[in-house]
Amino acid sequence: MEFWPEFLASSWGKEFVAGGFGGTAGVIAGYPLDTLRVRQQHSNKGSAFQILRRLVASDGPFALYRGMAAPLASVTFQNAIAFQTYAILSRAVDKNVASDDPPSYRGVALGGIGTGAIQSLLLSPVELVKIRLQLQRKTTDQLPLTTHRGPLDVARTILRTEGWRGIYRGLAITVLRDAPAHGVYFWTYEYMREQFHPGCRKKGQETFRTMLLAGGLAGVASWICCYPLDVIKTRIQAQSNSSVVKYSGIVDCFRRSVKEEGYNVLWRGLGTAVLRAFIVNGAIFTAYETALRCIFQSNDDNRAVVQAENAL
Repeated sequence: MEFWPEFLASSWGKEFVAGGFGGTAGVIAGYPLDTLRVRQQHSNKGSAFQILRRLVASDGPFALYRGMAAPLASVTFQNAIAFQTYAILSRAVDKNVASDDPPSYRGVALGGIGTGAIQSLLLSPVELVKIRLQLQRKTTDQLPLTTHRGPLDVARTILRTEGWRGIYRGLAITVLRDAPAHGVYFWTYEYMREQFHPGCRKKGQETFRTMLLAGGLAGVASWICCYPLDVIKTRIQAQSNSSVVKYSGIVDCFRRSVKEEGYNVLWRGLGTAVLRAFIVNGAIFTAYETALRCIFQSNDDNRAVVQAENAL
């Protein structure tokens, strides 16, 4: 019975619970736009609205949420790892900052880069499964396709047909995308919230408006800086042993995509991604910061009760 209060009192416990709230809010808020983004990156036919209309007409509106179970199942652990790793690394790389002061912007950027590289080990298989489900279609022009029943079915199929190498397809490009993107992500959030609400980095009293705007702008900045790599990652992870088009690696995918579709292919779906990034990351940081405040408040109340009981 004493585990939960002790867990929440620890740094890991706070980050785990708050990160879980933030991540869950982000997935739910932006998943339909994520599905649309992936389909734009993988296809060269039609605008975002045309792709959306075809998808809803052929597979129904719930197709926009296909594959959501995979990121939802891992999002608590993933965000706990991300926020806790960031909290540790942002201070470890700049030890001259006092413990009661916020990390320096240099520490924030380097901590974010390290966080992105580490969490890619977990994120890459999750995104692989998610992308395979998002691109799944019920029918072709000739015959019905065999559809997967969910993320576990996709994972089992990949392991059976492609092995462990298949489940980690796209790991290198995921690291190349996420490491710099997370550096930009955390730096932009810390910088922008300080601009919107001076002194809040140390006092932690920013408003919901500040959280939403700073989080949203952080997401937009991080996606813009890594978007061409994300397009390449989607195409590499979308292919399987049965795919007609196969890429031998990152460079081959880049060269063939640009040769066949022009350089514009590297930015296909950017508008959808930017809109989703603002909504998702505004939700993530608002839920995360709010959960942290609630946890700290709860701990303070518990300590006050204990002190009152001891006084009696």
